[in-house]
Amino acid sequence: MKTLIKSLVEAWGPSGYEGHVRTTLSGYLVGQVDEIRTDSMGNLIALKKGDGSGKRVMIASHMDEIGIAVTHVDVNGFLRFGPVGGLMPLTLVGNRVRFANGTIGVIGREDWLVERSLPTWKQVFIDVGATCPDDAPVGIGDMGAIDRSFCDLGKRLVSKAMDDRIACAIAAQTALTMYPGPNDVYFVFTVQEEVGTRGAMVSAFGIAPDVAVSVDVTPVGDTPEATPTSVVLGKGPAVKVKDSGMLAHPGVKDWMVRTAENAGIPYQLEVLVAGTTDAYSIQTSRAGVPAGCLSVPCRYVHTPSEMVDYQDVTQSVELLSAMLANPIAI
Repeated sequence: MKTLIKSLVEAWGPSGYEGHVRTTLSGYLVGQVDEIRTDSMGNLIALKKGDGSGKRVMIASHMDEIGIAVTHVDVNGFLRFGPVGGLMPLTLVGNRVRFANGTIGVIGREDWLVERSLPTWKQVFIDVGATCPDDAPVGIGDMGAIDRSFCDLGKRLVSKAMDDRIACAIAAQTALTMYPGPNDVYFVFTVQEEVGTRGAMVSAFGIAPDVAVSVDVTPVGDTPEATPTSVVLGKGPAVKVKDSGMLAHPGVKDWMVRTAENAGIPYQLEVLVAGTTDAYSIQTSRAGVPAGCLSVPCRYVHTPSEMVDYQDVTQSVELLSAMLANPIAI
């Protein structure tokens, strides 16, 4: 599974430009699912059919990563830019950015040896080695994403874009290994989650699921002087109770907890103060969908080096597979 994870997290794919990730996932899933297609917005939808006696289930994980968009090229060829999704200037200086055409740029800041305050968007820029606008290999409107490779620390895995490619890997691995059960399961790899859960909104309307679960990362409280939270690395996947965008459906939450307890899979309960997931848009689609979220504990969310625990990842696959194997009562 680590090979799958590496191929996904290293793929280039800021919001709206998820094609490389979609191609990678399709390569793993074609021939292993009953149907696979891409909708008009770019969501990849893979169906594993059941025996017809169960529910239509939607499992959503988003393919996009946070990125940048060039807003201006100055007379010396330096790029000014803004965020695509929840990028923070604090994490950027000295990092590298890759653009769609392969151009690499270095992120700098004004007065970086003197100024001690946190940088603002007005103070950061990208150096692509240009000397003027005419020899800059990228321009206004071009999108970029952090360029950072996958690192296997054994128990812990580190990379950019663990949010949410680790969830894509969990969903794909579940699709590849699960046995057919009563439920028709739509594994949806969504687009543009980081800019407003847009892909999930569209795909949920089209699929019209009876029940849905998004799979996403969640911050942890186990680093020094971290904001207190009950979720930590290495203690199992987390079952979301609520976040700032949605309240998990009680029946879906109980289904997840009950399955974990019956299967002997460790789990944690999550209450997220800020942020939301695809479950928000799915829950409010059409006349409403019972929805919840399976969360993967993650350190340093929305930075170039997000960290997950590999046991949490494999246990997430076990839990998701167990949830889908039997009739669903919510």
